[in-house]
Amino acid sequence: MTFQNTREFAQQLDAQDQLRAYRDEFIFPQHNGKNLIYFTGNSLGLQSERAKKYVNDVMADWGNLAVEGHFYAEKPWWDYHERFAEPLGKIVGAKPSEITVMNTLTVNLHLMMVSFYRPTKTRYKIICEEKAFPSDQYMFQSQVNCHGYKPEDAIVEIKRRDGEHNIRHEDIIAKINEVGDALALVLIGGVNYYTGQVFDIKAVTAAGHAAGANVGWDLAHAAGNIKLELHDWKVDFACWCSYKYMNSGPGNASGCFIHERHHGQNEIPRFAGWWGHNKERRFKMEPAFEPNDGANGWQISNLPVLTLAPYLASVEMFNEIGMDKLIKKRDHITSYLEFILQEIDKEVDSTFEIITPTDPKQRASQLSVFLHGEGRPLFDYLMQNGVITDWREPNVIRLAPVPLYCSYEDMYEFGQILKRGIISN
Repeated sequence: MTFQNTREFAQQLDAQDQLRAYRDEFIFPQHNGKNLIYFTGNSLGLQSERAKKYVNDVMADWGNLAVEGHFYAEKPWWDYHERFAEPLGKIVGAKPSEITVMNTLTVNLHLMMVSFYRPTKTRYKIICEEKAFPSDQYMFQSQVNCHGYKPEDAIVEIKRRDGEHNIRHEDIIAKINEVGDALALVLIGGVNYYTGQVFDIKAVTAAGHAAGANVGWDLAHAAGNIKLELHDWKVDFACWCSYKYMNSGPGNASGCFIHERHHGQNEIPRFAGWWGHNKERRFKMEPAFEPNDGANGWQISNLPVLTLAPYLASVEMFNEIGMDKLIKKRDHITSYLEFILQEIDKEVDSTFEIITPTDPKQRASQLSVFLHGEGRPLFDYLMQNGVITDWREPNVIRLAPVPLYCSYEDMYEFGQILKRGIISN
């Protein structure tokens, strides 16, 4: 398709959009009586009317039933998390038994490292990507310290080549092979938060296993955003937050995947708690821990049902649509945004450098743009004129055209505001 930088063309694309009705399910902050142009779904997704209803349903059950809501609510609380297993499995490519929801993202990554980072004197190194999200970096440091290793010895970062913004796939594989027998764990973000680069999860997982290591993934920017086949790719474990592309609300619950080959292996170390105990015997209050089958055996605490409610609403919406349709629009609207940026770059005396890969297979719903010749004042102008985007030092804005609720006309209008901002600055 040949794109055009006109409002009429953008409106034509919106009229043809199979997902356009879902935009109306979301609540947009307002600017001068109009919907904001919202590009930060890679940080916090918008609230949906459906999410609000699901939370209100739990509140009503709490008020009407009190403690009996655990068993007699319309969606009983004691097994509320089990409703996620099948639909989330479809979203991330997993069997229902491999899915659970609990806690928050970094907490769950720590819990997974208890089970899957088992260093020895000779095999103790962790491979991660350079410029991993800071929470992951802090987690790695504290984990290796806990085991008595120095971070500078145990943590191996895969670096970008000089002058390049993205990590080359061949460099990841080469580093895994180089570390070899000393490698205990590979743990990388499936989509890099800064550049939006999508990593080859299947190939990296296979390389890690060939080196004798466990392989896990932080899918904070991947779940609900890219096509995942975690079971078939034989990933050992993965965790993701639900408040970015899956629109479950600020700081909300995390999803977990544990491959079925690890199920039933009760000798695997784990931090145990009541909700991970055998469901059929839980209320017998027995002193000895007997884990549930499957991923639910890693549960610890009673369920935070009020936080799970909006997540369940989102998961059901995703499954109505299907990941294939979401990804089709994601690729198209991201390409249109890329075109708009290139057109505005031609019209003004400025230079934008899109540091996200141009290959659709290596990117998802994000373009990270290096604003050469511009600075924080341009970002501030966008924010003051109805465009919510994200600033990252030293001079990058991240734009996430989320397919569920962003429109093609948003992309066009953003281009016009961006042009006015550059001219005025």
